[in-house]
Amino acid sequence: MLNFKFIIRILGFLLVVESVAMLIATVVAVIYSGADIKALALSTLICSATGLIILALTPNVKKEIGKREGFIIVTLVWVLFSFFGSLPFILSNSIPDLTNAFFETMSGFTTTGSSILNDIESLPNGILFWRSMTQWLGGMGIIVLSLAILPIFGIGGMQLFAAEVPGPVTDKLSPRINSTAKSLWYIYLFFTLLETILLWIGGMTLFDAINHSFTTMATGGYSTKQASIAFWPSPFIQYVITFFMIIAGANFTISYLVLTGKFKKAFDNEELKYYLFFIALFTVAIFTGLIISTQLGVEQAFRDSLFQVVTIITTTGYATVDYLQWTPFLTIVLFAVFFFGGSAGSTGGGLKIMRVVLLLKNSYYELRRIIHPNAIVPVRFNNKPVSEQIINNVLAFFMFYFVIFFGSTILLMLVVPDLASAMGAVATSLGNIGPGLGIFGPAENFSALHPAGKWFLSFLMLIGRLELFTVLVLFSPAFWKK
Repeated sequence: MLNFKFIIRILGFLLVVESVAMLIATVVAVIYSGADIKALALSTLICSATGLIILALTPNVKKEIGKREGFIIVTLVWVLFSFFGSLPFILSNSIPDLTNAFFETMSGFTTTGSSILNDIESLPNGILFWRSMTQWLGGMGIIVLSLAILPIFGIGGMQLFAAEVPGPVTDKLSPRINSTAKSLWYIYLFFTLLETILLWIGGMTLFDAINHSFTTMATGGYSTKQASIAFWPSPFIQYVITFFMIIAGANFTISYLVLTGKFKKAFDNEELKYYLFFIALFTVAIFTGLIISTQLGVEQAFRDSLFQVVTIITTTGYATVDYLQWTPFLTIVLFAVFFFGGSAGSTGGGLKIMRVVLLLKNSYYELRRIIHPNAIVPVRFNNKPVSEQIINNVLAFFMFYFVIFFGSTILLMLVVPDLASAMGAVATSLGNIGPGLGIFGPAENFSALHPAGKWFLSFLMLIGRLELFTVLVLFSPAFWKK
């Protein structure tokens, strides 16, 4: 039987965690004497009071949690965090209505980066900081953030970790789950701080540098400027952000190995090699196209192509150019990158490089098996045979992903005027990328979308961020049976 009381208690605790993050944004508002102080303070009060009341009403509950409870908690946390996280936007009148505020907040916590804002610079600094913080918290996962604290509740948290950490295979950094969570967060904090310093040196204000470090390491893509990274034409700033996007889109195990001096083991990782290979492949393709079709200089063409490929493959979603102004061929090539995603165990969304590689390998080996029916040719990854269960999981994931993609595109066409815009909106929401195609391209936003479309895309962001199965399993009658 599901332990509903304990589920509710954990959700209450996590709302208190969210209120602490809101309190930090309130302090930022006070520092800048913004008009958003009251809104953020009231939001903090509402969020913390709700969490504390839930904790007070659920004392001495049975501290048992299984896989089913894990799936429910992870899904509900994202919905609850997005609902309460939208309060600062609504109460400050930055985004007055619930539909737009919820869309912006869900886009933040899922690190999608799609926005409905038409004048970002007009927002007070406390609200801008909160907006960036939703992505930073969502980046490694609210659950992973809490794993180091969850043992207080008497559980190890393995079920939550399994539901939250993205990707088909997770290399553990440390034997204990809470040690793993701490290791991930120390790495996350280290790179956030390092990027902040470099962006500050490069010419950003300290406030802008902190915000963009938050949203880069989260592969989120929110910016404090309407023009995104195009606001800073500095090659140094753009290369620094590109470098940290590549780190954030790689498996955090790699960063852990590098930082602990295990370079050979880190760079022998097969997924890392494919990840860098796909970045290089698409960058060369787009660079060649830009040299042929535009008057750009070599360095500018290289930087534009590298930045756009990295921002999309890592699912960050910043923009330095409007890629819809490129030739149709280059736009299609870049749209193909929408379906790769970051590495497993990274903050990136999308299909994930490991799944793409396993699918390609399995397809290749199927051809070999047809030619040599008696040959036993196991799919290998990192020199280890991959179990049939993982291959089946990958195949099922691809099937669900593309059925949802095409089905959602058809549904969205009810409120979107053209196919390209609908496909781009669904691909960017499901892959947690940010900008799309057509009327939702990098120079535009989602403000004009019908409210029903915004709620629908918010749902796609959620299932995309939680790797489909975590949410979809809740719709299975078998899940709710004893």
